[in-house]
Amino acid sequence: MPGFIRVLELRSVRGTGGGPEKTILHGAARTDPGRIRITVAYIRDCRDEVFGIDAWAASLGVDYVEIKERHSFDPSVWRQLCALIRARQIQVVHAHDYKTNLLALLLAQKTGVTPMTTEHGWTGHAWRERAIYYKADKWLARFFPCVLAVSEDIRQELLRHGAKPARVTTVLNGIDPEAFRRQPGRQHAMRTSLGLSARDVVIGATGRLEPQKRFDLLLGAVARLKPLHPRIRLIIAGEGSQRAVLEQLATRLELNATCTFVGFRRDVADLHHAFDLFVQSSDYEGTPNAVLEAMALETPIVATDAGGTRQLMEDGVHGLIVPVGDVPALAGAMGRALSDPAACAQWTRHARIRVERDLSFDRRVATVERIYENLLGGPAAQAAPAVPRVDHRPLRMEVQ
Repeated sequence: MPGFIRVLELRSVRGTGGGPEKTILHGAARTDPGRIRITVAYIRDCRDEVFGIDAWAASLGVDYVEIKERHSFDPSVWRQLCALIRARQIQVVHAHDYKTNLLALLLAQKTGVTPMTTEHGWTGHAWRERAIYYKADKWLARFFPCVLAVSEDIRQELLRHGAKPARVTTVLNGIDPEAFRRQPGRQHAMRTSLGLSARDVVIGATGRLEPQKRFDLLLGAVARLKPLHPRIRLIIAGEGSQRAVLEQLATRLELNATCTFVGFRRDVADLHHAFDLFVQSSDYEGTPNAVLEAMALETPIVATDAGGTRQLMEDGVHGLIVPVGDVPALAGAMGRALSDPAACAQWTRHARIRVERDLSFDRRVATVERIYENLLGGPAAQAAPAVPRVDHRPLRMEVQ
């Protein structure tokens, strides 16, 4: 066995990606190359004209490879992956979605690599995803020797579908507290760039404009608050299939002068300097990176009780948590936060401390490094008692 482990991080995604890309790319950039050598491979549909992962990976100096496919069932993908595994002498294939999970298990049988997966959640809304792919993905998880779940909700869902408890470990997402640090002197410049004034009350939200993020609820909550806060402004950063629908809803709610859709932004840390309050309105989350970012940047938070949110923040300690799908509750919590700056200051201070102590990206990367070594029987098996030792023998998956 060489002095380091060779890992292939494998994912298939369209467009600009989302939270998993932050975890994969920043994790690859921060992993100790003396212990773990990571190659990141994305399966890219040749018809995808807005794909942006390649530029992101280049900016971080990540060893990045694209597997080109002409369509979703292109057989050349298999040949490209087998060649990549041989060329890089890959030992672990770490998959990140239902398509690459199946490929990882098949590659294990074909090439002898050790498969593992991170389950980030099942957030798509296409009928094929809901009716076929997600159900199959949860069933496939039982065949992996090691599964990382980004929230305890996801872990419990996998156990309900037959995964062995000893093989599924909850590893929350992390964040770099130095890269996401608030600088109060930047507020004026950021607000000016967005056409905002110092007197505006600015609500911020970030994320893909997809149904599970429920930005429609946020628009409804802002409409309720507007009579009490005439200078309220809403900034929504993100792109997705729901943009036109949300813009039409903003028009119906007479929020055109109140709400601004700024599109996909990589400068989320800069945007937060303009926010008085960050709001997550989702129905479903894994471990929400957007909440982590707000915690690190000391932006007061109101968030729905979705997915792993409660594992990141405690209600009344780091911010406010409200029930999913409840516009009056969401508006009420937002109003409470806006009217109580002293409480907000206390929440943000506690949130920043929690990020630095428990939720740093370096801490997460170190945990995953130890898991890689445990998988292959490396030195971390003795050095990391907090990380469960995993059974590295994959279950045999019979393909009919």
